[in-house]
Amino acid sequence: MWIGYNRRMSQEQELARGSKRLPSEILTVTALARSVRDLLEHRYPLLWVAGEISNLVLAKSGHAYFVLKDPQAQVRCVMFRNRHQYLDWQPREGMRVEVQALVTLYEPRGDFQLNVETMRRAGLGALFEAFLRLRDKLEKEGLFDVEKKRALPDFPRRVGVITSLQAAALSDVLTTLKRRNPSIAVVVYPVPVQGEGSGARIEAALEIAGRRRDCDVLLLVRGGGSIEDLWAFNEEAVARAIRACPIPVVTGIGHETDLTIADLAADRRAPTPTASAELVSPARGELLASIGELTARLRAQTRRELESRMQLVDLLSRRLVHPGITLRVQREILGHLLQRHAQAASRILSERRGRVVELAQRARLRLPDIGELSAVSQQLIARLRVATGTTLSRAAAVCARLDSGLAHLDPAAVLERGYSIVTRKNGEVVLDSAALTLGETVALRFARGGAQARVDAKD
Repeated sequence: MWIGYNRRMSQEQELARGSKRLPSEILTVTALARSVRDLLEHRYPLLWVAGEISNLVLAKSGHAYFVLKDPQAQVRCVMFRNRHQYLDWQPREGMRVEVQALVTLYEPRGDFQLNVETMRRAGLGALFEAFLRLRDKLEKEGLFDVEKKRALPDFPRRVGVITSLQAAALSDVLTTLKRRNPSIAVVVYPVPVQGEGSGARIEAALEIAGRRRDCDVLLLVRGGGSIEDLWAFNEEAVARAIRACPIPVVTGIGHETDLTIADLAADRRAPTPTASAELVSPARGELLASIGELTARLRAQTRRELESRMQLVDLLSRRLVHPGITLRVQREILGHLLQRHAQAASRILSERRGRVVELAQRARLRLPDIGELSAVSQQLIARLRVATGTTLSRAAAVCARLDSGLAHLDPAAVLERGYSIVTRKNGEVVLDSAALTLGETVALRFARGGAQARVDAKD
């Protein structure tokens, strides 16, 4: 801060030194105007100035020329097109505004003037900041959540209007409701919609309407005006009263470009009071046309249904027959079926009987000759007996021969002739005396019994 102050002081001192010229020095008008312009632009940086617009001229080039004045003074102002085009509102003669401008001197005419960078309606800055703070606060609380918005009734029987009795908005709403649907009853809750205490009165009216519950929907309406005029609808208490009210609330405040906290909190927002009335009131002519269309469709559908049912009755009547006729027909059908059954049974029995005869003949042809088979059996028995005797005789001879051979090979027969068998302790038969050692004990087996001997000598 001190650096900026010192720099500005040095610039002023330099300009002051430049202005201290000798009395005999002669300046041109251009040099004088440029020196004064530089002094002004360095002495006064970009600043805010408040006043009333006068002599407003909107040039074809897009520049705006006007005089900003107050009761004691005035100053010429210019707002060039590249700045003027960004205003979202239209300045008017006599309007109080605040401009952010650069102090300068217009050299060609030597006029002291302000080059305006931006402009706002007087008081709008502080009020708009308050509006933004409250909007952000309530939005964080979820007061504007779409999920919390209540649906409007399709066919309201009674509409409540919260506005001033002297407001043109009330006349617009009543005229619109009467024109669209005169059967809708209207309850007016008179409140001031501008000035000190109007927000509290609007809050009280919402509370009373919610407590009485004698309306299906509420309209909170007011005509257009400045942000100061509409400020009652930007109060926090009004927004909370709208959300606390058990009846759906529709706002129609100002013009379409006017947006208030009440609009954000309401269940539905209409751009104008007239539009709010149109929003909640179904048009009588449209309803009658819709009813007429539905009536015609119902009549046509009824006629088609009756014709279809009559055709069905005709079809059923043709199918309806006397029970006696039905029984007679069924009896005839049953007799015919019995006849066919008897014929079929007779034919099948005849076919089966012929088949049995055929099978019996084939069986007789295939029966064996018992006498011939008995003679063959006797012959075979005799031949079997002869063969059996021959086979037994041959087997006996073979057995005798084998028995004789075995008798010659039997070791016991050898022992009967006086021989003996010498074995060692381990049962090994001794075939060679060289296998024995002196003093060794051997076993002797005879035809009857045995003995042990010790080898004292060997050959």
